[in-house]
Amino acid sequence: MTAESSPLTIAQLAELAGVSTATVSKVVNGRSEVAPETRAAVEQLIRQHGYRRQRRRPTPTALVELVFHALEGDYPTEIIKGVERVAHAQEITVGVSELHHPAPERGWLEGVLRRRPTGLGVIAVFSSLSQSQREQLAHREIPLVLLDPADDPGHGIPSVGAGNWNGGLTATRHLLELGHRRIAIITGPENALPSRARLDGYRTALDMAGVPVDPQLIARGDFLIEGGLAEAERLLRLPDPPTAIFATNDGQAIGAYHAARRLGLRIPDDLSVIGFDDLPPMRWAIPPLTTIRQPLADMAAAATTMLLTLAHGEPLPQSRIELATDLVIRESTAPPPARKRS
Repeated sequence: MTAESSPLTIAQLAELAGVSTATVSKVVNGRSEVAPETRAAVEQLIRQHGYRRQRRRPTPTALVELVFHALEGDYPTEIIKGVERVAHAQEITVGVSELHHPAPERGWLEGVLRRRPTGLGVIAVFSSLSQSQREQLAHREIPLVLLDPADDPGHGIPSVGAGNWNGGLTATRHLLELGHRRIAIITGPENALPSRARLDGYRTALDMAGVPVDPQLIARGDFLIEGGLAEAERLLRLPDPPTAIFATNDGQAIGAYHAARRLGLRIPDDLSVIGFDDLPPMRWAIPPLTTIRQPLADMAAAATTMLLTLAHGEPLPQSRIELATDLVIRESTAPPPARKRS
């Protein structure tokens, strides 16, 4: 690495910018009391050279920054449990924030910078950080790990995910083995990587069973209960409705429950429903939900371990981890009604 490309210390940045080390420190740590033109000059130097900080072992005051795309439902709770499992053992604090969309470009990131040097790094959950945000973290040598990434992490960014394709395959195979052939799917957001992988698994299972994919049975959802209700009701009002629905998350599965109730259908006698996640409340749904278990707490624990390894300045054994999903059979799936069997 050349001298021009080597990361610089605060003192070296200050000398190049012609300002005090205190001023550079304020910029590095996201503080606001710096003139815009001075901040821009220092930021440019950081982008050009990088910033070298002294690596420190975690202390009881160290902080892991956990950033969610949205704090809704039981999904974040399972993630927080997994992060806390590792952080508590290391006497590390967990800070939780939400990445609002749309939001000011710097927003949560300024908070992360202000909390340096106690902040060890960032775990971004089901989020698509902008290139600028990723670069600012990299220039400050703030480790970043993506958990259940919404898009392709790209080269060099560690990530932890689940076997989404295999989960979609397994869910659809379960319904096929029960005798269903009119199997609908309610996907998540079209641009979300987990959603696309689960849809691909669904398509593969149907193809392997020799069952044609009916475009009418593919509903574009949003991972929300309301979206699941609306899409399931539309599917169930088709001239030839499905006998089973694969909802690609548990929230949409509950939406399908409500749609069935509105239309006077019984689960699983008239309609089978399978979800994805296995959030704790699903075992208490009426009837208890058959679903694909995504080990969210274990995924979060693995991401936290990766982040602490990076914070220690140590190399990762592997930059991408994918944990297996499992089928959990409960009472919401059964063979299709006799009149619907093919």
